[in-house]
Amino acid sequence: MEGESTAVNITETPKERKGKAPLLAPPSSSTIKPIVQKAPKGGYKRGLAVFDVVLRLAGIGAALGAAIAMGSTDQTLPFFTQFFQFKAQFDDLPAFTFFVIANAITAAYLALSIPISIVCIIRPQLVAPRVLLIFLDIVMVALTTSAAGGAASIVYLAHNGNSDANWPAICQQFNDFCQEISGAVVASFLAVVVLMCLIVLSAFSL
Repeated sequence: MEGESTAVNITETPKERKGKAPLLAPPSSSTIKPIVQKAPKGGYKRGLAVFDVVLRLAGIGAALGAAIAMGSTDQTLPFFTQFFQFKAQFDDLPAFTFFVIANAITAAYLALSIPISIVCIIRPQLVAPRVLLIFLDIVMVALTTSAAGGAASIVYLAHNGNSDANWPAICQQFNDFCQEISGAVVASFLAVVVLMCLIVLSAFSL
């Protein structure tokens, strides 16, 4: 018949729809991996280890300078005869003798600890050397602080005296002696500050 359409409707069955897949499937979230650039391991630890060596060298200079300054302190008042003279030496007081020995030990320790610190530069991931340095640094802080504190009390008495104990100030007569021992005490306290900074650095490295 002429009026009827000859078009044929083709319908897809559910099975046929199931079998067809889209040409461009969206990538699944599991296959997308973020690109993260990893920083080199131990970079900041190596930097802290280098700074540790620098501080140890500074501590050697402070402790050794304190020991030498105190150990070489000697003044004789010039206005007396050779048979009757007033003389001031560091070994006249046990606190100053202990001060020299303690600062010499601290300087020697810091020199001997530099190879261990260099190992931490080469192998920054090692834990045992850092733990050893923290322990020994704490011991040296205690030793140096006690020596500097004891010497500081004697320096204070030398400058100001103590009227209650009838101890006169001697720095008006022994001016050079007092200046040298005061400088030695200041250098020793600088060594204490360096040692405390070393402990903090080792703690950050761990």
